[in-house]
Amino acid sequence: MNGTLYVCLACVGCNWLYSCTKRSAMRSQYNLKASLCIDCCVHFFCEGCALCQEYKELENRGFNMAKGWEGSNKMVGRVQGMIAPGKQGMCF
Repeated sequence: MNGTLYVCLACVGCNWLYSCTKRSAMRSQYNLKASLCIDCCVHFFCEGCALCQEYKELENRGFNMAKGWEGSNKMVGRVQGMIAPGKQGMCF
């Protein structure tokens, strides 16, 4: 469903709006610093870079993208507390 919505928005050039909201949700979920304006600007000007940052952030938190969201969610509780504070965050 999320992928379909993203592609539909991409057809009209507004996919950055959807991915920006996901980035903001990730920031609030993991208590990462930034503002909504910066997230939207990053996605508007360089969508590919922003998506790569988010992918690496989830990967560093123990998500295995090959297993999908449900498969990775099972191990997040164990891995999340093991990441050093200095290595957290999507830095620009």
